[in-house]
Amino acid sequence: MWPPSELSEADFRHLHRHLRAKAPGGTSRRGALDTITEEQVLAAVREVRTGRTVSLAAPVDTRTGPDNADPARHRLTAPADGHPGSSGLEFARDRFAMNIHGDVDSHLDALCHVVYDGTLHGGVPAADALSPDGASALSVDLARDGIAGRGVLLDIPRLHGVPWLEPGEHVRAEDLAAAEERQGVRVGRGDILLVRVGHRRRREELGPWDVAGGRAGLHPTAMEFLAERQVAVLGGDGNNDTAPSAVRGVAFPVHVLAVHAMGVHLLDHLRFEDLAPICAEEGRWSFLCVIAPLRLPTATGSPVNPLAIL
Repeated sequence: MWPPSELSEADFRHLHRHLRAKAPGGTSRRGALDTITEEQVLAAVREVRTGRTVSLAAPVDTRTGPDNADPARHRLTAPADGHPGSSGLEFARDRFAMNIHGDVDSHLDALCHVVYDGTLHGGVPAADALSPDGASALSVDLARDGIAGRGVLLDIPRLHGVPWLEPGEHVRAEDLAAAEERQGVRVGRGDILLVRVGHRRRREELGPWDVAGGRAGLHPTAMEFLAERQVAVLGGDGNNDTAPSAVRGVAFPVHVLAVHAMGVHLLDHLRFEDLAPICAEEGRWSFLCVIAPLRLPTATGSPVNPLAIL
């Protein structure tokens, strides 16, 4: 239905309207989180067989790099000189600061994160909802009770027999469907879909690079797959968007379609290099996934350490 490669802005707006109307979270204030029912959480708990737990977060990076111009900052604040005494009681204390929406650290995007044509998800006027004090609507507080459900990992480099996709390469709907078939799993309503493109492995083996100029990610038309399957949350080991963008005039089309049109919370810059080998070893690619953002009532996102429990 959609053009196979680059989309015009008109094509993109048509896709945006289509997905907003089709996706189950397109008009809900909680977005696609409403697709995760209590019954589905209980079913996801039954995915646990071995009790193995795996972190899906990357270590927080405090080093400046070509993809990390504003790194997280962490320092010890006590003892004052950094050296504890030899007697009596002392407490070691520290302070942490982070650009939540950077290009390295694992984080969750709230539904207020994307402003498109002056509005947030569901048509909320951005000018009314956003201020220097934070977001008064659609903040990460929507996920304050955590997100728990069935996680499904689709390993696209494994499908193609390569360690990673190269910057600029797209994951299309047919890749997602082919990975399902190869891995013997099917994405369904309320699932937490995790798509591996190998971004993290490439960074770890070749070193960081300017991801604004080139990174692998989903093609905008792949979001049709998520709408059809009624996915609750999308996570990637990059930031889910390809660079250069496939849409003229829209730099982050997957963010716009997922967050703004479909009400899908995004998990950016996860790490699947521990999980993927375990899934291959056990011959299954679904598991209980638990995501617990910080209680930040007016924030546009949160650092996260999602857990896969097998």
